[in-house]
Amino acid sequence: MSFATWITFVAAACLIAVSPGSGAVLSMSHGLSYGVKKTSATIAGLQAGLLLIFLIAGAGVGSLLLASELAFNVVKTVGALYLIYLGLSQWRARVEVAGAGAGAAAQSALPSPRKRMLAGFLTNATNPKGIIFMVAVLPQFIERGAPLLPQLLILGATMCTIDLVVMHSYAYLAASMQRFFRDAGAVKKQNRFFGGMLMAVGAALFFVKRGGAHA
Repeated sequence: MSFATWITFVAAACLIAVSPGSGAVLSMSHGLSYGVKKTSATIAGLQAGLLLIFLIAGAGVGSLLLASELAFNVVKTVGALYLIYLGLSQWRARVEVAGAGAGAAAQSALPSPRKRMLAGFLTNATNPKGIIFMVAVLPQFIERGAPLLPQLLILGATMCTIDLVVMHSYAYLAASMQRFFRDAGAVKKQNRFFGGMLMAVGAALFFVKRGGAHA
């Protein structure tokens, strides 16, 4: 793989990572609710799901998935329903008060690291838009005649590193606003805002077509 090809992929990966999507919404939601450190488990799950999609696209399985209407619709439906479930759970999340007295702060109940990681993984792994995009874009950066596996490893590591930084940045920006959500009423409004966004993204996935990422 030439350096020019890799740099071009870096630019493309940055644009993909920065563009708002379900992963960004989840990172901001958990960053605001739990803080950046605890959101790292969520973001690790997002990277695992992203890497799975990347490998599926790189192995050519993604093309087969897009060719099968039944398989594509199953993935699309599971992804959409899962995001709606996440949004509904966020909307109905319990609010706890940490500390006591005037300095007490309200916060959403904290799921276990495993649940946070699983939420991140399933959010990316069941995203049909991600599969469509990877199948369309990834082949442009694969050099024919060169070994496939080393190229996939380099591009996959690059993509995940960039996305890791961007998702933590989203979480950090959201966490910096925690001081404005110190009472139960404000936290409930925050939960309903992000819960509504996740449900909206999930509903939009029902309109994704095999021929392109239209919503």
